[in-house]
Amino acid sequence: MKITWFGHAAFRLEFAGKVVLIDPFLTGNPAFTGSAAQATEGVTHVLLTHGHGDHVGDTVDIAGRSGATVVANADLASWLGTQGVGKLEMMNAGGTIHLDGFTVSMVRADHSSGMVRDGATIYLGNANGLIVKAPGEPTVWHMGDTDIFSDMALIAEIHKPDVVIVPIGDRFTMGPETAAVAVSRYLGGLTIIPAHYGSFGLLEPKADRFVSLVGEEATVIVPEKGVPTELRRP
Repeated sequence: MKITWFGHAAFRLEFAGKVVLIDPFLTGNPAFTGSAAQATEGVTHVLLTHGHGDHVGDTVDIAGRSGATVVANADLASWLGTQGVGKLEMMNAGGTIHLDGFTVSMVRADHSSGMVRDGATIYLGNANGLIVKAPGEPTVWHMGDTDIFSDMALIAEIHKPDVVIVPIGDRFTMGPETAAVAVSRYLGGLTIIPAHYGSFGLLEPKADRFVSLVGEEATVIVPEKGVPTELRRP
């Protein structure tokens, strides 16, 4: 599996002929400096953790151009249908769906979810984390935006992730200190990729403090933006 970080919480997974984008916030993402065409080339699926604009991002445009299948919680999926997205798979926390050669499970996250339109907030379901599993590939848990919660241990026990994408930006999610506690208590020994930092001025600018706090509790990979990283099952 190859994983590419595009800044903020946007990632691309490539495995077994699939190209999966998670939270493809490209246009307007201060941390994204690459080519949107290259970042979305060959996309087959788009997975969304929740309905904030910095996570839904370019989903409608990407789906329209590529015909990719979009996976989201039921409320967000219904709204995306009104925006012209044709191929939708709706689900919710606790559920697992089987796609073409891989599965997506939706798990808990502690956060909000919605869009502002004409001065009013549109509720778009609860925020979630996403777990991607494919035969012979590392299992990836994208936590989405979340605070720490003790059921992270139970999610790890049930789904046995190899790689966990952890938000560390603070203010809207866990900061470095809390995220490091989550790793040490619930995710020890796994491969950790920090996210949701270094994009907007209100967020933690770098991953250095988080990496230092985690220490030897886990293997932390800080990807270079736009450069694929090879991931293998342990």
